[in-house]
Amino acid sequence: MNRTAQTLIVLASLLALPGPVHAAGPMKVWVAGTGSDANPCTLAQPCATFQHAINTVAPGGEIGVRAPGDYGPLTISNSLSITNDGVGEADVSVGSGGVGVTVGAGVGDVVGLRGLVIDGQGGGAIGIQIDRASAVHIQNCVIRNFQSAGTPFGIRLQPNFNSNQLFVSDTIIFNNGSGATSGGILVQPLGTGKANVVLHRVHLENNVRGIQVDGALGTGEGAHVVIRNSVASGNAAEGILAFSLPGQAPAFVVVEKSSSVNNAGTGILANGPRATILLNDNSIKRNGTGISAVNSGQIISYGNNSNNNNLGAEGAPTGFFNPM
Repeated sequence: MNRTAQTLIVLASLLALPGPVHAAGPMKVWVAGTGSDANPCTLAQPCATFQHAINTVAPGGEIGVRAPGDYGPLTISNSLSITNDGVGEADVSVGSGGVGVTVGAGVGDVVGLRGLVIDGQGGGAIGIQIDRASAVHIQNCVIRNFQSAGTPFGIRLQPNFNSNQLFVSDTIIFNNGSGATSGGILVQPLGTGKANVVLHRVHLENNVRGIQVDGALGTGEGAHVVIRNSVASGNAAEGILAFSLPGQAPAFVVVEKSSSVNNAGTGILANGPRATILLNDNSIKRNGTGISAVNSGQIISYGNNSNNNNLGAEGAPTGFFNPM
């Protein structure tokens, strides 16, 4: 056997050997306001920041909150859950121009956030930025005070060349935005990205815009949002806005059993040829304008909404569904 053949046999044998085994992180870790990032993040020895806990826990694991504290901004790159079940405020305080929670996970990853107070302190840019994940679940959270220059939002969902689901429930999003196109929530697929969103018992209060569903930067299936049992109130511009442009992705919104009230702009606005809003059993009152569809946008009513007592025009739907 020549030397070349011997060398190939040795290399093949080495490649067949198992690689080094890396210890997996624990499936449950803990943080506390009095913890230390020198600790192993156990119940007895919790760590001090969410980011250190994320770097410690196994993918798919959970971070529990033992005590109140300010746990700092964080970046999430795989499946995990952060849970505060009522021990006190679990704060994520954000400095000037900063982002509270950045989600850039992989395809198939699921992220859960529960019981957090995410505070921009007047200068933060984004409360929760979601770029990529299979699904993000936000429950019982407070997202407030993101008012940096530019276009700050409490939540900004911008899937790019991927599909993202967002579920928000029992959450208040208030006092966010500075410029005319900023506010509480932005759902804005990029490129061929797709967004499916459900808001249930969500309050969008005292923002610039309450929620903006925007297909103008997309070329794919766009954004589909269901808003149920929720309130858009006291916002400086529109309470609920669907917006798109000719040839771009659709912005499709279903609003049911919800209220858009006391907004300085239009309570519910569909702007653009692929912007469509369906209204079922809603209350629209005390807004600058009740409802409006412009630039070939559509507002379709089930015929059971209460739209009156607005400061300006009540507005009228562009069409009706026959009741089933």
